[in-house]
Amino acid sequence: MTMRSHVMTFWLTLFAYEAVWFCTVTAAGSGMAWLGVLAATLFVSWRLLESQQRWLECQLLAVALLLGAGMESVWIRNGWVSYASTSPMLPVPVWILGLWACFALTVLPLFGYLRGRPWLGVIVGGVGGPLAYAAAEHGWHAVWVTAPVWRGWCAIAVGWSVALPLLVALGHRSGAVTASPGQGDIL
Repeated sequence: MTMRSHVMTFWLTLFAYEAVWFCTVTAAGSGMAWLGVLAATLFVSWRLLESQQRWLECQLLAVALLLGAGMESVWIRNGWVSYASTSPMLPVPVWILGLWACFALTVLPLFGYLRGRPWLGVIVGGVGGPLAYAAAEHGWHAVWVTAPVWRGWCAIAVGWSVALPLLVALGHRSGAVTASPGQGDIL
């Protein structure tokens, strides 16, 4: 892949992921989670079709779904977090798992700057995860961190400070985590 295509993949993935995130939390907060699930399905399909490391991205997808389902179900079961548009048949809403699937497919094109920097991954995950949940809570009422709120926010911060560096390490293990624009060796 050329430098130009790395940069294009970075920006397309970033904008597409943000659009899917926005669509998904807006739809879930409005009681139409199926729109978010559809958007997530389209994103996952596009990323896997375009991927030059499909097998690795499928592994990242599986790990992220297992990790996300586990963390989210613990948070829900302990009463730290609740979600809009839940299904009584499933312990975790499908739309939030869709976001985990989409996030997994951003690891290779977007998080190359974390390669070899696990502590930075801990910080980015520990801050970025709660910020995303706060936006979904306060902006679109798709998530609620319940009282006592410090427990929920701590759980989200700890969970994401583990999840992000773990997923980057899985991509790094194969040497496939790509650089990101701004890292210096791409632009």
